[in-house]
Amino acid sequence: MVDALKTLYGTLMAVTSAASVCGNLLLLLVLLFNKDLRSDTLGLTVSFSLSDLALGLSTIPFGAHNSLSQPSGHPSEGVLCQGSGFIFLLLQTSSIHSLTWATVDKFTEICFALSYRSIWTTGRSRVVLVLVWLFCLVNATLPLLGFGTYAYSESRFLCCLSFTPDNKYFVVLWMLLGIVAPILTMCSLYGYIVYVARKQARRGTFMCNELHCFYVPANNYLRSSIVMVTTSVCVLVCWLPYISVCLYETLSGQQSTAVTSALSAWLVLTSSALNPWITCMTQTYRAAVRRSVGMFIRKPLESRPQSFALHPTNHISTTSTTRPPSSPKAPTATLS
Repeated sequence: MVDALKTLYGTLMAVTSAASVCGNLLLLLVLLFNKDLRSDTLGLTVSFSLSDLALGLSTIPFGAHNSLSQPSGHPSEGVLCQGSGFIFLLLQTSSIHSLTWATVDKFTEICFALSYRSIWTTGRSRVVLVLVWLFCLVNATLPLLGFGTYAYSESRFLCCLSFTPDNKYFVVLWMLLGIVAPILTMCSLYGYIVYVARKQARRGTFMCNELHCFYVPANNYLRSSIVMVTTSVCVLVCWLPYISVCLYETLSGQQSTAVTSALSAWLVLTSSALNPWITCMTQTYRAAVRRSVGMFIRKPLESRPQSFALHPTNHISTTSTTRPPSSPKAPTATLS
């Protein structure tokens, strides 16, 4: 790529890194300060948030530095490149899988509300979380053992999987099980939830608590649908170019253009910056963010000393004075 495109790529990566770190820190702080958001499946949300945060602190700055400083390249067999590729594969796989299981949790809560508590127990949530990270660790470790290889990509400015015909079996297997299957599952579940929400919006419904019942407007269902559609669209836009480019390079043995490779890599890393902000768009998290921000604003104001005492020379006395019967005037305020 020409120097201008390298600079643009590095700048975009730096902005993405800042957005990823800020967004995921905000999401983690909201979860920390709002106890009503804590549930048996909280670990799934924390899992993809920590994965995205780690990407924003490790892989994305690494790509930005390589692009802006324009080094000659990193040796693919070096410890730095192998470790960076391992972290990249581990975190991007854990992020998409944790997000998918969080979607499964949301689907179960909406479509199987009566049996939700019996389906998603604390023990089962922990088992799912352990299996997700175990699967991701195995996938990221296999290239270090000879099943696939990590190499420095001159066009992506990252150490990642080597998308060559020599590694096609591992790349295709990882793509199908690690990326394509979770994305299809997530989009299918969100599509069904949106269908149910629109159907419910046409009928309308009443919700009841201990005191009374109230009508739920259709806009509530439609607003929730917009967030789910946005999530599905962002996932597809961020991942489909990367999947297409990687499979093309692996199966054909030909390298994509430098601009195409760099753009697809930036888009897939941008998903780590978009995930927390889209999560905060949901009605529950949006209210929690407002409460958290309000709490931080109130604390400094409450700590300030407030004194409304007047200067002694301007003190107004409102003490009434007693006058003799001959003076019928009403008590008056006097300046002292």
